[in-house]
Amino acid sequence: MDRYLASVIDLIHPSVNQIYNLSIDAARQAILIGLPEAVREIQGSFALIATEGKTVKLARSLDRPIRYFLAKRADGPVLIVASRIDEIYDWLKQQGLSDQFHPSYTRMVPAHHIVEIHLVGCPDPDPTYTRFFTPVQNSLPQDLDQIGHLYISALANEINAWLSRIPENSLIGVCFSGGIDSGAVFLMTYWLIKKHGVNPARLKAFVLNLGNSADVDQANSFLRSLDLNLFLEVIEADPTMLEINEVIKIVEDYKPLDIECAAMAVALLRGIRKNYPDWKYLSDGDGGDENLKDYPIEENPELTIRSIVNNQLLYQEGWGIGKIKHSLIYSGGLSRSYTRTYAPARHYGFEGFSPFTKPSVVQIAESIPFAALTDGSHERLYALKGEIVSRGIRAITGMTMPIFPKRRFQHGAVSQDELKKRLPFKEADYRAKFYSLYE
Repeated sequence: MDRYLASVIDLIHPSVNQIYNLSIDAARQAILIGLPEAVREIQGSFALIATEGKTVKLARSLDRPIRYFLAKRADGPVLIVASRIDEIYDWLKQQGLSDQFHPSYTRMVPAHHIVEIHLVGCPDPDPTYTRFFTPVQNSLPQDLDQIGHLYISALANEINAWLSRIPENSLIGVCFSGGIDSGAVFLMTYWLIKKHGVNPARLKAFVLNLGNSADVDQANSFLRSLDLNLFLEVIEADPTMLEINEVIKIVEDYKPLDIECAAMAVALLRGIRKNYPDWKYLSDGDGGDENLKDYPIEENPELTIRSIVNNQLLYQEGWGIGKIKHSLIYSGGLSRSYTRTYAPARHYGFEGFSPFTKPSVVQIAESIPFAALTDGSHERLYALKGEIVSRGIRAITGMTMPIFPKRRFQHGAVSQDELKKRLPFKEADYRAKFYSLYE
């Protein structure tokens, strides 16, 4: 056997893949061939490695991280590929190679790209990147009813495909706040369950309460307005249990907003797991803000409304491959930060699902003529998301969806004063805590 092929270590567990239309082997073959259109046809979510001789190809969906590290041995390089940094480190320790390791030496495969690596010895060349998902921008007319219908139809198709793969008697949960994204996911899930004659008692909307939670009131108002409040379950948690070192270890990152969000996810999922030891399937609205560009521009001095509406997949991928601001260690945008959702779910044994991250939904979002609809107005941009989603929900389900102002997960689950008290750190502090795990 070729020694370089033998030196590719694939630590990604097959269970992380949720592929609907192909076997894992067929999906790997599509990645190995490397034609973008073939990889784009892989339906569902995947994190895969394919090898042939000295060539290694890696590809992932937006919601499934892949990391890799190149180590050196006397008989040639060894490429270790895993979902997590600590999995790479543990393997290196077992092989007596941990002295080569530092977390900053690992690399994250950027979402929506085929990464090709040639293991030819020292020095190994840089990887090459081939995009396999290239949504067309600004192709829809300025018709909010049409846009809403298309966007929510795509969402419904993805939720329907997910539901069809869940065993008949399994319970289905939605991580819920009553916000636009989790609200749309819950309502479409409820509507599809009823449409298919499935018992709706299988469904729950879980909301986190860390004390005086604004989200609990909002979630109650949302569901009560539609006479659906019987589906709500409040997960009570103690803010003193927010253990920041645990959160950093789980998500393997140090960006403050993502750490705060992940801390809420850990509290919520830990509470669900305590109450329901066997629960498996959870969905959420992560990715909805990125799709419809619903983040406060004023909070980031690097951004203008023009850069937001004109840069393809900016919130999903960051500034993009080949740009100075792009991080090889952490990728960019939601491609990086999705670990705030994915890692806690895996840690507590859930199979998570975020329909807003699927290419079919992202494609519709990128087709929206944001520049024309907003005409440079921040206020119009912020209002657009509620208009699009509520019109789509009404067109498909007939339900009038309540719309509340945007609020981050960490600001709805606990008061901001309590949040600052429990998580007072800056990025440099979080980074130091993360690196200390490998000292």
